[in-house]
Amino acid sequence: VQLQASGGGLVQAGGSLRLSCTASGRTLSLYVMGWFRQAPGKEREFVVIPSRSGGSALYADSVKGRFTISRDNAKNTVYLQMNGLKPEDTAVYYCAASTRYTTVAADFDSWGQGTQVTVSS
Repeated sequence: VQLQASGGGLVQAGGSLRLSCTASGRTLSLYVMGWFRQAPGKEREFVVIPSRSGGSALYADSVKGRFTISRDNAKNTVYLQMNGLKPEDTAVYYCAASTRYTTVAADFDSWGQGTQVTVSS
């Protein structure tokens, strides 16, 4: 599956952004879709994966209560709504697809190209 991420930009602290990840080639419903991010000089880190079966999505503690993952199957697109952004959220954000329910980046087979999010203080 090919993934195209978009929606990043520059925002002031406390602001919001919505990232999109559109898939082509195969339907997103076949995959666990996750969001990861990588700040300069740091390792890529897990942000969120959707709920397994009707439960709550799994969020990193650092974004819990501020970020929300959602999906539009008709558009084959996954979204990441980011509210209450902080300067420490500055990173390149990646969407990824896995056939496993996992938070480990190495288990994701397909990756979008990344979209830059910069939060100014």
